[in-house]
Order: sequence, then structure tokens, then C-alpha cells
Amino acid sequence: MKILNKITSFFLLLELLFSIVITISIMCVLPKYQRSLRRSWAKSQRKILGYEIKEIGKLDLSANLYILNHQSMLDIMIFEEIHPKDICWIAKKEIAKLFFIGKMLKIPKMIAIDRKNPRSMALILSQAKEQIAQNRPIMIFPEGTRSDGESILKFHKGADILAKKLQLKVQPIVIAGSRHLLDTKKLSTRRGKLVVEYLALADTSDENWLQKARIAMEHSLKKNLKELNFK
Repeated sequence: MKILNKITSFFLLLELLFSIVITISIMCVLPKYQRSLRRSWAKSQRKILGYEIKEIGKLDLSANLYILNHQSMLDIMIFEEIHPKDICWIAKKEIAKLFFIGKMLKIPKMIAIDRKNPRSMALILSQAKEQIAQNRPIMIFPEGTRSDGESILKFHKGADILAKKLQLKVQPIVIAGSRHLLDTKKLSTRRGKLVVEYLALADTSDENWLQKARIAMEHSLKKNLKELNFK
């Protein structure tokens, strides 16, 4: 049974990679339709991979910065499908430099962060301000990398700088279970349910708002993982 699951997972991940290549190719030809293409791609992959999204709370469309925990590629796919606006992701520059795959960031004008460059934050602020002016909310993973899906890592200060410098409304969002359903490091997939919980807007006037948001997100993650009861 385990061998069959591994074989199934391998072909599903191969299909996922192929679907990304096809989507990027179409985006190159039809860049003006990139948002609808991204949404259609994410929706189709949910059906193929066989996962269900349970939403708790309400997505606040007045927010222009969303902070999310990160554990799986599914985290991006989820919001490419369910957010009604043309969201703008902040991603590592290493991804933007990848041959061909990097176009997934460049064509929709996502923001690439160079963590080794001390001047990178000024550029991010400028680009974020420009995208927000075009009614594109910013999506950021404050952890800066993927966690094991069981806890939330320490937050970097980028989200705090963005929120305060640009005076943004921030909504923390917690994703529980995505790594259990799609783990590219282990080449494993499984069908099932994951949870997306929308927390209340953060009080960014509080000096420690980001740390308080992380604590609230950690509590939500633990609670929802317990209810999902993955084995």
C-alpha cells in the first residue's frame, strides 16, 4: 500500500510540475489574463490533488496586507483560488531567478526579496506601495521559510516594517494541514481536508503586534491540527 501511495504521489507531483509549466507558457502568450489563469490553475489542482478547504472566520477584504504561516506549496495555491483580488506575493529572489519557473513571479509582477541585500527593504516598500495603489493586497510569509506544519517559526520583521511604513491594515491568516496533504520534500500527497482560519485585524499601533499575532496564529494552528487529527 505504501509503495502504491508513493507511485501515486510521484505522478501527482509530476502532473503538478507539468501544470505549472503549461500555465506559465499560456501566461507568456496572454499576460493580460494572468490572474484568471492563476485562479483556474489553482482550482484545477485542488480537484486533481483531492483536497478540501474548510474556512473559519471571514476574509477581510479591507486588509491590504495578509500574513500567513507557511508549510507547503498548497499555501499559495489555496489563496490563488479563493482570494477574489489580484493578490501580490512577496517571495524569495532565488525563486524569481529559477529558469522559466521564475516567470510565475515576473509576469504577474510579484515582489522578490533579496535577503542578502540590506537595501532590499527599501525596494520592497516601493514595489508594495505601487501594487497596493493598483488594489493588489500583499501576501507575505513572515517565517521566511517553510515550517514542519506543526508549529510556527519566529517571524522576521519585514511585515512589521511594511505595515508601519505604509500604514496598512493587516489580517493574520492560519493554514492548518497543508503539509500533511502536500509535502514536496518527502514527495508525498494525500487527499483530505485542511483548515484556513481568518483572525481579526491586527492592532498595528501596538509595538508588539507582530509577536502577538504569531502567538494567536500558533494557538489557532494547534487547535485546528488537533481537530483535523492527521495520522
